[in-house]
Amino acid sequence: MPTSTETHKPASVALGHRPHFSSRHSVPRPGDFTADARVLMLMAIAVVVGTASVGTAWLLLRLITLCTNIAYYGRFSLEALPIAGSPLGWGMVAVPVIGCLIIGLMARFGSEKIRGHGIPEAIEAILIGQSRISAKVALLKPLSSAVSIGTGGPFGAEGPIIMTGGAVGSLIAQTIHLSSSERKALLVAGAAAGMTAIFGTPLAAVLLAVELLLFEWKPRSFLPVVVAATVAAAERTLLLDPAPLFAYAGQMTPSLPAFLSWMVVGLAMGLGSGLLTAMVYGTEDLFQKLPIHWMWWPMIGGLVVGLGGLIEPAALGVGYDNIHHLLAGDLVFKAALLLLVVKAIIWAVALGSGTSGGVLAPLLIFGGALGALLTPLLPQADNGFWVLLGMAAMMGGTMRAPLTATLFAVELTGDQHALLPLLVACAIAYATTVLLLKRSILTEKIARRGLHITREYQADPFEQAWVKDVMVKPDAIDASWSVGQTIDYFMSADHRHKSYPVITSDRIVVGMVSRGDVLAWLSESGEVDRESLLGDVLVEEPLFGRPDELVGHLADRMAENGIGRVPVIDAAGKLVGLVARKDLLTARARRVAEERDRSRLLVRQHGRKTAKPETASPRA
Repeated sequence: MPTSTETHKPASVALGHRPHFSSRHSVPRPGDFTADARVLMLMAIAVVVGTASVGTAWLLLRLITLCTNIAYYGRFSLEALPIAGSPLGWGMVAVPVIGCLIIGLMARFGSEKIRGHGIPEAIEAILIGQSRISAKVALLKPLSSAVSIGTGGPFGAEGPIIMTGGAVGSLIAQTIHLSSSERKALLVAGAAAGMTAIFGTPLAAVLLAVELLLFEWKPRSFLPVVVAATVAAAERTLLLDPAPLFAYAGQMTPSLPAFLSWMVVGLAMGLGSGLLTAMVYGTEDLFQKLPIHWMWWPMIGGLVVGLGGLIEPAALGVGYDNIHHLLAGDLVFKAALLLLVVKAIIWAVALGSGTSGGVLAPLLIFGGALGALLTPLLPQADNGFWVLLGMAAMMGGTMRAPLTATLFAVELTGDQHALLPLLVACAIAYATTVLLLKRSILTEKIARRGLHITREYQADPFEQAWVKDVMVKPDAIDASWSVGQTIDYFMSADHRHKSYPVITSDRIVVGMVSRGDVLAWLSESGEVDRESLLGDVLVEEPLFGRPDELVGHLADRMAENGIGRVPVIDAAGKLVGLVARKDLLTARARRVAEERDRSRLLVRQHGRKTAKPETASPRA
């Protein structure tokens, strides 16, 4: 018998017998989480991922140092030498141009995915690439980033190492029989481990994974990320300095003026975040209009970087020394302003040109410099305090990750006393950018590639409703009907639905009959006996729902089997209801109503308080 979109897998059904329950009828036991023992396997693999990410991060830092020494000093050495001390003079202008030419060639003939910040590319791999990153990207991304930063690019190493660490996690996951979601957990675990290896901030790395990369909150993904980050935090002490990267111990006594000042800093950084985002994508739009291949765009960006380096050499490279000077209060107003303006311009142009580099370290410098400029206008505090708040708030607002930015600043400096001011400033910066900009600096790049993502997460309404809450009272057909009676009924004006449950006299469901079945019988009129009982003809096993089943579980089974209408039966197999696709929307409609419908709970009317509903107008 030809099947329709609402028929089912073959399984003999005898008239009057109770339905047989196969594996597709199994109803999971409701619980807080869906994790099973496979999470232990993922946690074990995350140990390997964390270790590999630490080695990759160490290698990337050494490559950056090596490229810097070769480009600006002509030395094949791993000694940390400042770009500003280069003997090249005016020849320094050509260094970023040559470096960007190399990156353009690597992107053109290697992989275009090495272009950009690093984090958007990781998000894209998670959302549309089934968490698969190629070995080519895993190799070329750190190489291109080392060339970019080593030749003066005003970027940080964190974006590339997040992408590279994610690639390491993805490659390890691809060697094992895993689902796409499990690969995602290991990809993000590698990214968090890479960030931890660079900055020594495991808590912030885990929060970054939650706020930016995972797109879910499940033990299956959270626990491997924690394992990889903590392993990286422990093992980085063997290769790098275990002390906080930017040790600082400033604080400010909480008071009403202090709270208002923290909010002012957050507002200023939020506005600055919007300006920086507009600069990057405005520059990218200008490059899009150039009549030359995108391979040559980084060279133009490199020229701007080189010229900016002549004006302010401190604006080149990662610039960790600048963060130290800002926190220590060593930069006067004019020096902080020059650093902010020059680095912001060359950073926006270089990033808009499509070269390879991260945004996190530059954001810290921008926020710190702006905080230094605001310091004379703000209440008295410990030296560098407003710089610290500016650094964190700029990061939290621009990346839309306020919790990550707060903990990142604490772990980066070791200053736990600044936790409350940091949280206030980051939250205000976050609120400012959320209200002003539809997209962040990370998601705008993804949106321009045609992929929409949402950064608001909430409980699935399907997982908060029972089938008994959405099922409807069904019409049914008696199993004692003949095939001819059934055909006549479907051909009449009396029938209202595409399919019906078929039940015995005691309401036991023995199958489903659909319009497609009737059309098949009509096309086989010479083979089908119109006098046969309907219960004897059905050979399709229906999919059953249970009233005490979660709507989400039933919806998953309906989608997996391609079924649009499901009879709901009790423990005895008797029909108690029916769920169609449209009934599933009931649970969703409740969530929409919770968001849209407004009510004033306490309203004084004629001397007494009553509840007064107030339905908001639907959005256009």
